[in-house]
Amino acid sequence: MNATDSQPVSSGPDLPSVIHDYFAADRDGDIDALANCFVADAVVRDEGRDHVGIDEILAWKAGASRAYRYTSTPFAISEEDGRIIVTSHLVGDFPGSPVDLRYIFRLVGDRIAALEIRP
Repeated sequence: MNATDSQPVSSGPDLPSVIHDYFAADRDGDIDALANCFVADAVVRDEGRDHVGIDEILAWKAGASRAYRYTSTPFAISEEDGRIIVTSHLVGDFPGSPVDLRYIFRLVGDRIAALEIRP
């Protein structure tokens, strides 16, 4: 896949397994499964803030889950400069819903080392 390719993710097989697992854990609210998606010193950047390490990442996710109810449906994937970009449609009770967000993943082995979420 190159930077200009973008494919539907309707069947899911094109998502790397750890990214598939990330979205499944988010959907199911499975904190243990979510923790297993990341390397120990992973960084998540969301809404302009960095969350570093598993504990901060889980606190960020728990806070988002307490604040809002939402569903996230990935619908496109591309790759750019070694990063995997998944575009997902979010619908929920948060301001600005619905919205399409880009999830920019950097993987190390079979885990997520970095994730940036942005419009």
